[in-house]
Amino acid sequence: MKSRGRRTYQLLTILFLIICLLCGCIRSPDSSGFPDGASLQEQGDASKDPEQFRLESQNAQEEFESLCQTLFKDELSQSYLTLHYSLTDPESYGITDYPKTFGAFSLEIMKENVTEQEQLRKDLAAINPEYLTDSQRLTYRILTKTMEYEHLADGLELYYQPLAPSTGVQAQLPILLTEFAFYRKQDVEDYLTLLSDIDSYYQQILDFEKEKAAAGLFMTDACVDQIVEESNGYLLPPQQNLMVSGFDRRIDAMEELTEDEKADFKARNLTILTEHFIPAYELLLQGLSDLKGSCNNEQGLCYDPDGKAYYEYLIQSSIGTTYDTMDELKKAIENQINSDLLAIAKVLKDHPDVLNQMDQYAFSETEPEKILELLKERAQEDFPEIVSYQYVTKFVPEELKKSLSPAFFLVPPINQYDNCVIYINQGSSSGTQTLFTTLAHEGIPGHLYQNVYFLSNCDANIRKILTFLGYSEGWASYVENYCYTIENGLSPELGQVLAHNASATLGIHALMDLNINYYGWNEAQVEEYLKQYFDLEQSDAVSAIYQAMKNDPSNYMAYYVGYLEIISMRDRAQEILKGRFKIKEFHRFLLDIGPAPFTVIEPYFEAWVKSYQ
Repeated sequence: MKSRGRRTYQLLTILFLIICLLCGCIRSPDSSGFPDGASLQEQGDASKDPEQFRLESQNAQEEFESLCQTLFKDELSQSYLTLHYSLTDPESYGITDYPKTFGAFSLEIMKENVTEQEQLRKDLAAINPEYLTDSQRLTYRILTKTMEYEHLADGLELYYQPLAPSTGVQAQLPILLTEFAFYRKQDVEDYLTLLSDIDSYYQQILDFEKEKAAAGLFMTDACVDQIVEESNGYLLPPQQNLMVSGFDRRIDAMEELTEDEKADFKARNLTILTEHFIPAYELLLQGLSDLKGSCNNEQGLCYDPDGKAYYEYLIQSSIGTTYDTMDELKKAIENQINSDLLAIAKVLKDHPDVLNQMDQYAFSETEPEKILELLKERAQEDFPEIVSYQYVTKFVPEELKKSLSPAFFLVPPINQYDNCVIYINQGSSSGTQTLFTTLAHEGIPGHLYQNVYFLSNCDANIRKILTFLGYSEGWASYVENYCYTIENGLSPELGQVLAHNASATLGIHALMDLNINYYGWNEAQVEEYLKQYFDLEQSDAVSAIYQAMKNDPSNYMAYYVGYLEIISMRDRAQEILKGRFKIKEFHRFLLDIGPAPFTVIEPYFEAWVKSYQ
């Protein structure tokens, strides 16, 4: 799930796969735009017999492809919810043996995964990447770098946070269950089997939280209270529970079912909700409440014994930033904030009337469907064309308005990527004034567009389940900002001011994330800094920001640093290429290479720029 409001969790590999074992392949681009040029097969190797070289290359490529296919199947088979959301027909992908559960979750399993990762590193080391095709070599680099980052978390498993306000499993799981697609009758049976497993799954999570508490790493009491408050809607009697209406709607739409079968499924769903779903939330919330008082750290993550190390892991595993140190990264964020503020000042100096426009403005379209159609039309000029696709907008159920983000994109199955869903939360504090850019972020040319583009062009299954939040949220934040300045009903000058303001605001939030969780700022320091930019009189904004950063460390950083990496590449390309720079081709480069750490993307970008000189 791609979510809005600086909240994001990719359902396929974050919620239910504890330690990701990821790799990827991409369609082979023109070698002139990528490092290495021609592959060794094309270059030849004078030191080896041609036939021997051909056989060694073939063996290496087949071995690597087999490794990727095994990882693909293993990853998707760990959780039935993950599998169902990834594939509409697992059997056609050779996946036939899998449990109908949410998967196993425990500290012991996480430690076992560390051992598996070590074996994967050995398997990779046994393959000579020089024998691989260009696309395989990119995959190899992504996988190798991913394993390098995952190694940073060895021994820090208890720092993992499965529960959090708005973004935790307890908040995300119900919406995923209400959107669980029924393609055939057996899917309904499997869904009910899965739903029956939720109390067991939540017990595993609660046991993990008890181990965190014993290690002094449990969440704050305020965080527990927020989770409990947000989750009370799941404790309603079955007849009033949001899990009923969505299920009944999907059952009624199944023409293959008889009326008796529909009635039976509905009755069984009510029984399972009564015996498993509601008790699962009662168990979880009571267990969390019982653990209140176990928190040893009311401040940022860095005040935990290995908090700084874990924060660095979070940054690298989700972003793979090209900045060598956290100090360098902090300086880059501060420089970009200052650059945006200076740009705002310049526009306002040259066009003082814009200040009056900021009090009340409106985009040319305010209805979701019309906004998306306008964005789709405007994107044709500066973004590459994508295949035909369909999308619908839905509104978040009443019961979930308080616990979910302002909007989010529901990632489609990889073999049915052209049917997309965007959820809009009408209960969010974000009003219609921000809906235009919100839908640019979640829809076109944001998450929806990027996913359809990549899935329609990628021919390797393993790459399709790979996610890097820095790339995906960086792209969505970049195009959200970009869409302030297209033809949208605003004056060009107002669009520029709003774009720079949005960039600076996101940057300030990211800087607070970094300062609180890595550099140890307290709430008073946060307030002193924010007073430079915001009117904080009689406001609880500082406390809210401080708590949000503590509850979900590195989340804002994934959005902003990904965005920062992208605009840094864009600005560098413009500086070097000058009149030869074409924004559409820059976007094509980013979309073609797809989700990856920016440390992997960087040399490909340098080669792309060089190809235009």
